[in-house]
Amino acid sequence: MLRSKSTLLWLLAVVLTAPVSEAAGKPKLIGDGAACELSDNALSLRSSKASSPDGPEPGDPAEAFTVPTLDGEFSYRPGALRGPLIIHAFSNKSGFLECMWSSEASLSSLVEELPSSTQVLLLSLDDSAASDVLWMREQLQRVALLRNKEVLSRLHFCPVPVFALGNWIPNVLYYWRCKARSCVFSQAVFKSEGWKIPIIIKRLDARADWLMQRWDKKSYRLTDAGDGCEPSASVGGAVAWLSEGNCSFFTKVENMAKSNASGVLVYALPGNPIQDMNCVEDECNTTLNIPAAMVHREDSFVQALQSGQQVFVSFQYTPSPNFFFGIDHQGALAETGWFIYPSFSFVNWQAQWFDFSADLQNKLQSPAKVVSVFNKVQMQGEKGAVATVDLPPALSAFDTLELDASLSCPGRRDSSCAHWDHTVRLFVCCDPLGPHCNTELGRWITAFRRGTGRWLTDVSPLLPLLDSSRCTLTMKTPPWAMPWVVSLNLRFSVSNHTDNDAEKLRPFRVKSLFSGGTFNKNYNKRFKPVKVSVPASAKKVELYAVITAHGEDDNNCGEFCVTSHHFLINNVYNNTLTFDSAGTPLGCTLRVKDGAVPNEAGTWLYGRGGWCDGLQVDPWRTDITKQLNMSKFEPNTVVYFGLFEGKDPKPSKDPGYIIMSSFLVFYK
Repeated sequence: MLRSKSTLLWLLAVVLTAPVSEAAGKPKLIGDGAACELSDNALSLRSSKASSPDGPEPGDPAEAFTVPTLDGEFSYRPGALRGPLIIHAFSNKSGFLECMWSSEASLSSLVEELPSSTQVLLLSLDDSAASDVLWMREQLQRVALLRNKEVLSRLHFCPVPVFALGNWIPNVLYYWRCKARSCVFSQAVFKSEGWKIPIIIKRLDARADWLMQRWDKKSYRLTDAGDGCEPSASVGGAVAWLSEGNCSFFTKVENMAKSNASGVLVYALPGNPIQDMNCVEDECNTTLNIPAAMVHREDSFVQALQSGQQVFVSFQYTPSPNFFFGIDHQGALAETGWFIYPSFSFVNWQAQWFDFSADLQNKLQSPAKVVSVFNKVQMQGEKGAVATVDLPPALSAFDTLELDASLSCPGRRDSSCAHWDHTVRLFVCCDPLGPHCNTELGRWITAFRRGTGRWLTDVSPLLPLLDSSRCTLTMKTPPWAMPWVVSLNLRFSVSNHTDNDAEKLRPFRVKSLFSGGTFNKNYNKRFKPVKVSVPASAKKVELYAVITAHGEDDNNCGEFCVTSHHFLINNVYNNTLTFDSAGTPLGCTLRVKDGAVPNEAGTWLYGRGGWCDGLQVDPWRTDITKQLNMSKFEPNTVVYFGLFEGKDPKPSKDPGYIIMSSFLVFYK
């Protein structure tokens, strides 16, 4: 089949067309040709946006729609689906999407890990939509058969191009643009003397959490350096043009860095797709300060290189429609965040969060006495958000205290959200003269450029801190951080007990133990043993701690290093909390089901020291009753120390720090 490219526009209305021969039913995996493509549907996008500058926003209810599919039709009716819907629009103009749909690991993740609650509507932005979705279905059918997984009944392939759907979906895709590498057209621009127009082809940059060096906004000289599996003396100051294969991507980039190249362009061999350039295992421990990308081979400028003609390359980003959005369980439109690398895992994580959110909504329907503290209050600066509230009478009737907290952004889009991840801490003061005024009651971590976040955190052991009818609560993040909009409810309830009398105990007193500090060689010297006498009425004693590690010294401590925190009771019993997932590549993706916000702008995927971006910090609780002398006449000793690799921390520079609140909680 011959599929002609869409009309191309360049500068002063220069027009080119370039027919490309392709196999039926399969999107092109070759370069985009000798000019900048603006397809007919992209032009339709412009006129649509011009005529309708406003559109649906995240949180708005999704309207009903029906679209044809390869198997009939797919209809969405608000309230009819039992789970979320992810809508994905493919485009041949995106190297990111080409890799996503060609990678066996990416396809396998969708087949094997898509939550059973979730359905996916698959579209194409291009006028080749019919053959695009046929190829997409074939790819997934093949992988599903290999994995013996039934998932296709929840995947719906629409052969009508997005610009011809005739419903509200194009408006969302065109209006909800983003600037992330996953949802723009990344392109390499080749120029040479005598060419009337440049050659522009799609590209995929090396994974950002491996090579953090980005392309400068300038023109680079291009030099052919073979396969790059050996250093080359000819590439100094130029971008090295390398073929794929014969050695790893890391080896190619490392050799070109040693050869003083300004960057690396790897081209796919004929018939091969663009791949995700990344390091593997121990390779990732070596820092390479050089940008790299992968493209398709274009004969026109390759011939120029081989003939000795100078070729120059620059790099650009062209706005595109968004490629993904969602409809949650409640029928609300939702952004799906940033896809850091080309994998359907990001679709799965967003779907997992939709499931978490729906489950949380169900939990919030359970009976409770609710005290509203903050209702969409802006939190920023030294003061933070402050409120004084009246507590319910007869507080002793409740044995459960949960913090229903949420963070949102000043605007409705993720683009309005704060950069970086910061701690959010909630402090309570019920008696200004008492020993527990401004004690930490809860802790959360902000998400990185995502406005989705709501959590329900059980802090029942700290009920004794609420020892007055009126309490002041203060929620703070670092004063230099961008603003967040916070909401917080205190939920008091009675737990569902069994017949076991031990489970009916209620906390009546807390004793503060240790706080954290700078995680250096003097860290453990600051902590002195604490003597504790158990109250006569106590039937149970619990160790309760909220601990997070932050900062990055020469050992990646404390954010990405494994630290252990030890509470030694009476010099015999060692109660240890170890952050063994810190630094693991996907440690925080495992917490999405617990409420960690997925698909953030930063490297949210990595495990951290006791926390994840966009998640509550769960209290660590352990029953130590049997470790104590329960007689009030014989005090107990509690010792704390924190270790890195089993030893005192000894960073050579930039020490990290530990934020800790720890208590003994007495029950009767």
